[in-house]
Amino acid sequence: MIKYISKTLLFFTALNSFNPTLFAQTVKKLKTIVVDAGHGGTDYGAVGQYEHSLRSNEKDVTLGISLKLVDELKKQMPDLNIIPTRTSDIYQDPREKANIANENKGDLFICIHADSGPLQTGRRQVGSHTVTRYKITYKGKGRRKKKISTPYTTVEPLYEYYKLPIARNGTSVWIFAAHKTSDKLKAIMSESGQNESEFEIESGTDSTLNNFDFNSPEGRAIAQVYAKRYQEKSDWLARLVNDEIEKTGRPALGVNQRQKGIWVLQATKMPSILIETGFINNQADENYLNSEAGQTELAKVITNAVLKYKTQLENNNNQSTAAQ
Repeated sequence: MIKYISKTLLFFTALNSFNPTLFAQTVKKLKTIVVDAGHGGTDYGAVGQYEHSLRSNEKDVTLGISLKLVDELKKQMPDLNIIPTRTSDIYQDPREKANIANENKGDLFICIHADSGPLQTGRRQVGSHTVTRYKITYKGKGRRKKKISTPYTTVEPLYEYYKLPIARNGTSVWIFAAHKTSDKLKAIMSESGQNESEFEIESGTDSTLNNFDFNSPEGRAIAQVYAKRYQEKSDWLARLVNDEIEKTGRPALGVNQRQKGIWVLQATKMPSILIETGFINNQADENYLNSEAGQTELAKVITNAVLKYKTQLENNNNQSTAAQ
């Protein structure tokens, strides 16, 4: 109990020891969005494997959607800096993707993926063939007992086996799991190739607050606030994306958190979401994800959500300014 109280006191002490404008949202604006095309190069991601599938690779689907998303974001928000992690079929370690986002001081990280699932195996008869079997009988008793093998023929069916498409389809949105906050804290406080002083305090008005150690007791308290804030903003954007998906008539599978966590979402120092655009092993979804119309619709849907996020964020900032 004493340990818990001391940590709590330290936390509030850290908050009170800094300028009250530290946590103000008054001048925070959306400036940089990082768009990540999942997988790439030797990492194919999910592959269409059911019978008569397009045999498409997730890495190609994500790249197609991401490039269209980058173009749409630039078109709708020309004043923003839109940065893709990749624009061609190359492999990037998740750490590299996170570093690109962090080094460019992104305000949002949007990761594009395609979902899949375990496939069931079906079988069907494709013919028959004649085989020879043997009937075993015995003659005599005791030591004189003999085994007699009598051949006979029978007709048996021939089967072929194939993979069935999965029934589940739709688009889901994922955020880093709340119980993985410690991983987000590590990202916020980690050097990861850059100095902690490069981490911008959201007030942006007091330059002296932009140079302190996030690994100090006070810094860790501040980092906890940021991790919580990033979680809230990630959920905020994710819900807007889900709402926009619903408007298309496609199944919107909601905002989700995976127990295992999603590394690239936890390693970025900003609100981050991952969009599972559809199921590559569902026939309708695979066709949709590979079509020009489907990719374009997804790009516009996500852009609409970001536009609403940007507008709401700036309105909140204006209200906060007026209240001061």
